[in-house]
Amino acid sequence: MQSTDSVRLGLRENAAQFSLLVLINSFVGLMVGLERAVLPLIGKQSFHLTSDVAVLTYLVAFGFAKALTNLAAGALAARIGRRRLLIAGWIAALPVPLLIQVAPSWAWVVAANVFLGINQGLAWSMTVVMKIDLVGPRRRGLALGLNEAAGYGGVALAAGLSGLLASQFAPRDVIVTAGAAIAVTALLLSVLFVRDTGAHVALEQRQHPGADGNPPKLRTAFARATYRVPALRSCSQAGLVNNLNDALAWGLVPLFLAAHGASVAEVGLVAAVYPAVWASTQIATGAWSDKIGRKPLIVAGMLLQGVGLGVLAISGGSVAIATVTAVFIGLGTALVYPTLIAAMSDAVSPVERAPIVGVYRFWRDSGYAFGGLIAGVVADALGYGDAIAIVAGLTAASGLWVLVDMPGRQPQRQAEPGQHAADQIMSEPAPLGETISSRRA
Repeated sequence: MQSTDSVRLGLRENAAQFSLLVLINSFVGLMVGLERAVLPLIGKQSFHLTSDVAVLTYLVAFGFAKALTNLAAGALAARIGRRRLLIAGWIAALPVPLLIQVAPSWAWVVAANVFLGINQGLAWSMTVVMKIDLVGPRRRGLALGLNEAAGYGGVALAAGLSGLLASQFAPRDVIVTAGAAIAVTALLLSVLFVRDTGAHVALEQRQHPGADGNPPKLRTAFARATYRVPALRSCSQAGLVNNLNDALAWGLVPLFLAAHGASVAEVGLVAAVYPAVWASTQIATGAWSDKIGRKPLIVAGMLLQGVGLGVLAISGGSVAIATVTAVFIGLGTALVYPTLIAAMSDAVSPVERAPIVGVYRFWRDSGYAFGGLIAGVVADALGYGDAIAIVAGLTAASGLWVLVDMPGRQPQRQAEPGQHAADQIMSEPAPLGETISSRRA
């Protein structure tokens, strides 16, 4: 590990490593984006699955694998290093295209998505945490906006291109060829050029008042991020619901549109528009949250997503309406996605960051699994429109939860001995719309 005397915090000061991590996160997004437009259709057309629940088992497997990996990664990051976990994530990606290529049954595709979930949980988690480590507290929202923009820009690009190519070539071949190239390239970049950020964490921790320098145990971090601290639990539930509706967009919307006559290319268009809008606007929304606070953007984003999903539910499968709603849902997600992680990071000390963010990402990515289950069961029972409408209602309710439960700014005061930063900062209600980080002395 580098000495803290030789490192500095800041986006400009760490531009080379930050840019490299942005690039690698775009590969993370490309890897998962390959599946968004075509894999549900492969389940129906190539494996002849008739149940939506059966089709979406790959998404449930992905969600639980990614969620549990996030939880483990947060706990392990301080012990074995961010860089090693990043490399392990890309090693886990290598079997994904191979399993999909040789799959004699849908169960092999489900198994491939377990490995994909591990890849996403390790690689995306570590690029997020390492960027936060590098920039320090002042431009955290911007840093996370850049990170998520790169990742979901990759998702959008891969979703659009895979849908287009799958209309001309075998869909499975498209996923396999591109997936192998992405995994190998990203693994080489991580091994050869990425440096660990442990020294940056130590430097920021040294500057952090009232912190004891020891990361919390997983049990403690889990309790605080799940239910004990209002700011953290608000973010955790919003993250879960956000990815629940993303699971709907990934797994059910292609089937919804195809059932109403949309072509593979048209499905790919809609699948690309949503993450493209999300990716292209969240640099601005992340930076905006640094100025006006996290809470207003989270509430507005969840409500905007709910409205967009509600319109989609009654659209009758129109590709034109679905494209417009994809824009609104993408804007809502851009308001929420980088802002939630920034809010979690604001509320904890530097050494607490990886475990707490790991718990948040556990709950957030559990949303893929719950979304796949809810969407599949309701779609089989009631139809696609009703499934989308139910998720729209859950999304709006989540935004109202944040409005009621998430504190705003507190008067500055020193932490009591032994008191965690988030408990001290979040112990009383406060005005809406100001940043958590501005509370610290």
